[in-house]
Amino acid sequence: MKCHDFPDLGKVMDEIFAAAEDFTNAFTDRMQFIPGDKAWKWNREFYAGYSYPPSNIYMTEDKTLIFEFAVAGFGESDVTLEFKGDYMVFSGTLPEAMREPDGARYFKRRLKRKSFGEQRYYVPADKFDHDAVRAVYRNGILSVTIPPREEATTEPGVKINIVSEDDPAGKE
Repeated sequence: MKCHDFPDLGKVMDEIFAAAEDFTNAFTDRMQFIPGDKAWKWNREFYAGYSYPPSNIYMTEDKTLIFEFAVAGFGESDVTLEFKGDYMVFSGTLPEAMREPDGARYFKRRLKRKSFGEQRYYVPADKFDHDAVRAVYRNGILSVTIPPREEATTEPGVKINIVSEDDPAGKE
């Protein structure tokens, strides 16, 4: 048998290069370079990661924003959908008939049945027409379609006065 008193540098370097390659692959899988745009596009989710109910959120080519929520077991009256400022707020209360059976011992459990509180999704009112929203509930899927505004509205900004550190009152 051979006894090594020092590490095999070739093996160590192979492990380092393999780790660097794994990091590069993980980094570039999350980003996508678009040559025409001359910019990196992040391949990530832009809305909060609410795990329940499952959802798809996407934008069509005409800039219409679509939310699809899988709310099996909920009726139209059990779900609340409203705008509060620039946020669409979504919540639901599970009907009593759909609650978990007492003392149930599951062999397999993949279907969640629970109420969910106010989930907020950013939908800026200056870019999307909150008055023209259409929500359709069909076969356990709630589809919310929010069209873009014809013209983006711009509200006047608020001027912030900058004062000197020596003159905190802003006197001139």
